[in-house]
Amino acid sequence: MALATAREAGCTGNRILRADSQFYNAGVISACRRAGAHFSITTGMNPSIKRAVLCIPAEAWQQITYSTAMPDPETGEPISDAEVAEMPAYTAFASRKKSERVTARLIVRRVRELAKPAVVGEQGELFPAWRYHPFFTDNPAQTLQAEREHRHHAVVEQVIADSKASTLAHLPSGHFHANAAWLTLWAMTYNLLRATGALTSAFHAKATTATLRAHLVQIPARIARSARRITLHLPDNWPWHHAWTHLFDAAHDPPGPA
Repeated sequence: MALATAREAGCTGNRILRADSQFYNAGVISACRRAGAHFSITTGMNPSIKRAVLCIPAEAWQQITYSTAMPDPETGEPISDAEVAEMPAYTAFASRKKSERVTARLIVRRVRELAKPAVVGEQGELFPAWRYHPFFTDNPAQTLQAEREHRHHAVVEQVIADSKASTLAHLPSGHFHANAAWLTLWAMTYNLLRATGALTSAFHAKATTATLRAHLVQIPARIARSARRITLHLPDNWPWHHAWTHLFDAAHDPPGPA
């Protein structure tokens, strides 16, 4: 339905359905193809996928570096480097009838398991261990580009998780219009906080909105008025003094000459 609506709304170019492993089934892929769209769906490591991954030759793996670290879905640790390979013709749902089988690309990202610090007397790592994250797709892009596009959903998930921990946990009522107004206000404040963090420091540019509120908004400052001037007295020994001052200067800097 969303794919058909996008087409009716005038969307052109390649439409790609990006979905998690819960949507890895023949029905979803058939719906994509009926709508004239591509798909990019996480598969998980079922026995068939695992056999296919183990058949990928060692020389097929390519190094990939992300411009921003992405959280690992299993450990939560930030990942900036990984390796990617693909099986160009993987047949999914092979146990179903022939009309429901789908042959497309199986693209796999693998991340090396970091060995724990060695203990005196214990043997170190003999062979590298990997965690594999495959997805099934007919995206026509190059392997690394298709992988980047698929993994980019992590940015959206971080926004959703951040919002659920704050504003979206306090939707006002069961009435659609009240919640719609609340969501509009959330989007405005979220964008303002993100712009605030970007103007403050490299750390705050990537911080959650809860951290931005604690460091930059909800500060125990005192306002004093004297001779028609307003003076803001900030806390002594405040660790974010320089970051906040940089934000203030960036926001209140006088305009340049015309």
